[in-house]
Amino acid sequence: MRIPLENPSPDKENFKKVILKQTIPQKPPFMELHIDKEIIRELTEDWLGKKWIEPSSNDRESQKAYLMNYIDCWYRLGFDCIRLTADFRFSSGYHFESRTRGGKDTAQLARSERKWTEEGKGIISSWDDFEKYPWPSMDDVDNWAVDFVTENLPDGMGFLACPSAGIFEIGLNILFGAETLSYLLYDDPKLVKAVFDRAGELILDWYKSIIGVKNLVGFFQGDDMGYKTATIISPKFIREYILPWHKKIAQLAHDNGLLYILHSCGNLESIMEDLINDVKIDAKHSFEDEIMPVPQFKAKYGDRIAVIGGVDVDKICRLDEPDLRKYVRNIIDECMPGGGYLLGSGNSVTNYVPLKNYLIVLDEGLN
Repeated sequence: MRIPLENPSPDKENFKKVILKQTIPQKPPFMELHIDKEIIRELTEDWLGKKWIEPSSNDRESQKAYLMNYIDCWYRLGFDCIRLTADFRFSSGYHFESRTRGGKDTAQLARSERKWTEEGKGIISSWDDFEKYPWPSMDDVDNWAVDFVTENLPDGMGFLACPSAGIFEIGLNILFGAETLSYLLYDDPKLVKAVFDRAGELILDWYKSIIGVKNLVGFFQGDDMGYKTATIISPKFIREYILPWHKKIAQLAHDNGLLYILHSCGNLESIMEDLINDVKIDAKHSFEDEIMPVPQFKAKYGDRIAVIGGVDVDKICRLDEPDLRKYVRNIIDECMPGGGYLLGSGNSVTNYVPLKNYLIVLDEGLN
């Protein structure tokens, strides 16, 4: 197994050409939405033989050391681009105060606690709550980590940016709660629109602030809008409240020669044509075999947009090496013809994924 690579040769320009279907590569580029910190730590210590530095909210030097390990892991795994997200709360993006539930993390590389979204009543359920909510602003944002990462990327490597959870996620998961949102869509749609508009404006403003930053390849925005069989709320409401903001962000990207990649979990069949023809996403990420295996999605939509990932996380966790290699090889064989395919997990490299199994996935890409 050749991963981690000794001498990677990242090529952000080729990455971009593959997304835009301007070239058909001999091997698929790699891309991920997210790699859990616990996985980064295991890779740093056990596979790369380097010292792990835990970032402290009050220590800039520890934060820089952490980011250097983060960059090195993506680099040695063979990525052309790194995704820089709001997970670095000491550094960039927005932090929205929320109501969550905690529970024990039972993963192999467990963290102290795993948090779950409040499904009932969130922080905002009235106009009074809306006015009192401590909305973040660009005045609170410090983009030093964006500058640090882009100045320390290896030659040829780029980055994809994301400031926070998506427009829909901020409303559903962070501010309303699923039950409250469901009622408000009918009881007070103006309040719903006001919250989603505020979230959309914040995200758009952040993206505007990083236009022109060195090594920026595009925006990779997450916004989970579906579940197993459908969108979480009616496509009508998604078209009215959510997609116009994605369209504005995509337009900003395209006006500046950047990519717009959307990660969205769940079954989005009812709005895929909107995402392709109106929003004009360049690529779609997040796939589960139980909803639509990635080869099927590629056959249906791959002539118009690029397709990222699709190696089902459950299968990465459970399959033994021969079956996992066979499964990944089949995805590559089905998705590579015609170009516009990048290899990666169906969602993200979670802390319950055996790292060796994930490295096998990437090794098959090199093969």
